Amino acid sequence: MMQKVLTIAGSDCSGGAGIQADLKTIMAHGAYGMSVITALTAQNTTGVFAVHPVEASFLTAQLDAVFSDLEPDAVKIGMISNVDAILAVSGRLQHYHAKNIVIDPVMAATSGAALTSLDVLQEAGKELFSCAALLTPNMQEAQALSSVTIKDRDSMQEAAYVIAQKYGCAVLCKGGHQQDTADDVLYDKGTYYWFERKHVDNPNTHGTGCTLSSAIACNLADGLRLSDAVRRAKDYLTGAILDGLDLGHGRGPLNHGYLWNAV
Repeated sequence: MMQKVLTIAGSDCSGGAGIQADLKTIMAHGAYGMSVITALTAQNTTGVFAVHPVEASFLTAQLDAVFSDLEPDAVKIGMISNVDAILAVSGRLQHYHAKNIVIDPVMAATSGAALTSLDVLQEAGKELFSCAALLTPNMQEAQALSSVTIKDRDSMQEAAYVIAQKYGCAVLCKGGHQQDTADDVLYDKGTYYWFERKHVDNPNTHGTGCTLSSAIACNLADGLRLSDAVRRAKDYLTGAILDGLDLGHGRGPLNHGYLWNAV
């Protein structure tokens, strides 16, 4: 039976990140993708030019429509831009006892444009992160959530531990912004798992965080244990970057369908 994966995130009209990247990733993993849109954005590979949040009542309506008919086997959450939206999403997820929730606590796009304020991110921690099976912050987001200055592997582990203790969930601290490596560390129930990869010399990384978190959600929906779900997702993401797709005038998107091209 085909697994069903829901993405709750913002729309990227250029197709490289957000809802669009999530649905491409879900399809590449052989799952059925569904979406709840939290915001409309005007963005492309060079930046974000406008953000139009969806009102909380319509978020609730979207969530009710999905869960009342097509119960997801996993949920990925990305950009949520205001507190009312956080409360709406967390309330409905708890109501429906949603499972396998993976949250990418998005602060900024790959271009550097702010998408979510620190205040909103901290409010999400109070209301939403405790619902998660996994949080996937990058180093900037992990520093904001933990107040730990990340400068090496030890501090990555410390940040992951602090966040996990604060919110009661597993944490994947991503190191893709490092110069020479792209090593990530997962803290789950007292154990650290390192996922070591060489840095790929490719500036086209628009949507990497969205893609990784969606891939993890798909793997959890398939029944993989968390560390295996992360490892398999990391392999998929690395392949999508290595494919070398080059579109747009800024930081271009990944080729989410690179596995199909190899057939």
